[in-house]
Amino acid sequence: MGRDRSKRAGERRGGGPTVAEQVDGGLAELVGDRERARAWTLLLDGAPQSHVDLDDPTYLDFEYQRRLGHVIDLAAPPGRPVHAVHLGGGALTLARYVAATRPRSTQQVVERDAALVRLVRRELPLDPNARIRVRSTDAREGLAKVPDGWADLVIADVFSGARTPAHLTSGEFLTDVRRVVKAGGVYAANLADGPPLAHLRGQIATAAGVFPELALVADPAVLRGKRFGNAVLVASDRPLPLPELTRRAASDPHPARLEHGKALRDFTGGATPVTDATAVASPAPPPSAFK
Repeated sequence: MGRDRSKRAGERRGGGPTVAEQVDGGLAELVGDRERARAWTLLLDGAPQSHVDLDDPTYLDFEYQRRLGHVIDLAAPPGRPVHAVHLGGGALTLARYVAATRPRSTQQVVERDAALVRLVRRELPLDPNARIRVRSTDAREGLAKVPDGWADLVIADVFSGARTPAHLTSGEFLTDVRRVVKAGGVYAANLADGPPLAHLRGQIATAAGVFPELALVADPAVLRGKRFGNAVLVASDRPLPLPELTRRAASDPHPARLEHGKALRDFTGGATPVTDATAVASPAPPPSAFK
């Protein structure tokens, strides 16, 4: 579930029709998009989570979702079906995107909030032809049930109370991710942090102990520790498509910078890998993050 939002997402708060319902994670609101007839923004306790356009599931409104969309586009040749695992479901935006851009893909979504899943399925129904299976369980427990080497792509976007749970930040968790990702596959995670970026640096150090190839995509202001925001971590056992990912990130409506190699190692500042014994949840965003 995401934290960054475009200006349009903020404006929609007072815009179109709203469906509100209490779910396991708090008050869920589906707010209609005044500019797109069948598009909705999902908020949990007032925090924007994701945006879905039922008429055009390839449209990604939020910054972090567009960056994850670039990873999806580059994970395999255009249009080729993939096996994908989504840890964290929200409004199922990225699963819909995969189904639309890579027909015949087989996907597993792990979303702990069963009430949220029911709300999304009822109000924002999935394409009945999409091969998307949703499991209502803890992300790590759901990941443990995925066969070895099954996934071309694993995407982690899990937040609870606006924070990534501690048990999804450790090297042990990432080791299980690597077990699931097939040779040549890709792992991508939506991370949120602010100054002094201790969580983000620790997550990079942790991933570096599990995956040989890493890249980080984020707003330059976030990377400089000027504000709280999202960063997308990309990891694989093969060289990543860095030139094309760099170009796409830079050409977004909200341009992002890509770091890799020595610059990314230097960015960690000597941070140590996180283990199950030392893991803590990601920091809570400041109140100004959603204004």
